[in-house]
Amino acid sequence: MVTPEPVEFRGTPVVPGLAHGPVLKVRDELDPEAVGRLEALAGLDPADALTAYDAAAAAVSQGYADRAATAAGAAAEVLTASAGLARDPGLRSAMESRINSGKPLPEAVSGAVAHFVTLFTQMGGLMAERATDLRDIERRLLARLADAPEPGVPTPAVPSVLVADDLAPADAAGLDAALVLALVTARGGATSHTAIIARQLGIPCVVGAVGVLDLTDGARVLVDGAVGALWVEPDPAEADRRVAADLEARAALAGWLGPGRTADGAPVKLLANVADADSAGAAATDPVEGVGLFRTELCFLGRADEPSVEEQTDVYAGVLGAFGQGRHVVVRTLDAGSDKPIAFATKTGEENPALGVRGLRLAHDNPGLLERQLDAIAAAAARTGTDTWVMAPMVATIAEAEVFATQVRARGLKAGVMIEVPSAALLAHQLLEVVDFCSIGTNDLTQYTMAADRMAADLVHLTDPWQPAVLQLVAIAAEAGRRSGKPVGVCGEAAADPLLACALAGMGITSLSMAAAAVRAVGSQLGAVTMAACEEAAEAALGARDPAAARAAVRGVLGPAD
Repeated sequence: MVTPEPVEFRGTPVVPGLAHGPVLKVRDELDPEAVGRLEALAGLDPADALTAYDAAAAAVSQGYADRAATAAGAAAEVLTASAGLARDPGLRSAMESRINSGKPLPEAVSGAVAHFVTLFTQMGGLMAERATDLRDIERRLLARLADAPEPGVPTPAVPSVLVADDLAPADAAGLDAALVLALVTARGGATSHTAIIARQLGIPCVVGAVGVLDLTDGARVLVDGAVGALWVEPDPAEADRRVAADLEARAALAGWLGPGRTADGAPVKLLANVADADSAGAAATDPVEGVGLFRTELCFLGRADEPSVEEQTDVYAGVLGAFGQGRHVVVRTLDAGSDKPIAFATKTGEENPALGVRGLRLAHDNPGLLERQLDAIAAAAARTGTDTWVMAPMVATIAEAEVFATQVRARGLKAGVMIEVPSAALLAHQLLEVVDFCSIGTNDLTQYTMAADRMAADLVHLTDPWQPAVLQLVAIAAEAGRRSGKPVGVCGEAAADPLLACALAGMGITSLSMAAAAVRAVGSQLGAVTMAACEEAAEAALGARDPAAARAAVRGVLGPAD
């Protein structure tokens, strides 16, 4: 008897690794009794309805905040942002308007959320990512109003492959890696919240796998996070053999202690992305040579007022102090705005915040904001003695870079800029005449280059960092670094892809910064190939016509990634 070929689904690979197990689907519907209690709220008068909403919003916000307090890194970031969004005055105002116009409470909640989902989606860019957050907030608000448990990921009875339309930040951040063998979503891209948190946790992950919601609970699947594939009811013995080989290879990674080198000894610095002192302390125990991206804005998402220079100094010193003894820390100044609104810094009411006043642009109308932050960073560097580099986000012109570099150097620190706007990549050779280093943020560079929202399910094929147009811009910046003799790194999510990391090194990228959980896999892959092979891989990727062809071409040069 011939065994039939298993059904195959394809999506965007996010976190490499193989997993074989039963499907567990994520559902968000309320049970019938809760729906009945919710319908009974339709008769509340406006004052009582608004009071009930305020209590539910406060509970939902506190729930996010409680999860954030026990999380770190990207998980803490997105949970804190969702806590703020749940109590957003604009959302409450939209609710109150609908209640006062006679809408029943549940309908008012759904209508207010739908209004902002539409608004954020139309804005595109980073703001569109908040649509998933808002839908999660709506589900949690309705559950609280119905006196029912908040929705979320069910706790697997046995280790399972989690399948969902997409995961809200609270769900992604709360995944138990011991029970979730792999994560597969129908929506989302390589830089979505789900993808970023999956990388942090090291769970094999595939996103944008259209059709997976048709799977039934309990169906056994084999997931390959390296190639972005899912097979339904594969041959059990063969699936288990492949998983065992993958687990053996991953276990071997634990013995990789760095530093980042190719097989013939060419150095490629491997650095960590951190958000606060806790995540820095954890990353400092991993085989990294420092921090390539300290996201300072994540320390202040919940602040209504600007922290003093002294307060900022204490916060920054907590991160810098974890990386003394010859390692360096790259501090990014506030990347506030767009999907990271900070009350004391960002503008409100922008038509398209992703293309508006964010990052370094905030200093145009509020120069003191940047000056005080630079004073605090310099004070923290002096206190800890850590080699401190400072870079600005959202730089688009040479003039912006030059002014910023002058301010940073006046404080005795190294000055750099992020390349996340295509104009910066195209002018990298001139930028490096006025700054000491550049760091490429591939998440935003991909989005802006391809004019595609990172969260749009229909555009996942465009928001892939393997897009040849994006790689061409990376290569331009890397070549500018070669010619100037100055460092050019990558600190976007592309750095965590072991296969792509080799191609980036071959282009001339000098450092790769990523979630600490990805460092050993990247380091091991680099150590298995020569720099000549990396250069050949770079040429293969740059010559490809699309992301799939680029991956296949690089895999053909280097062999399968571990």
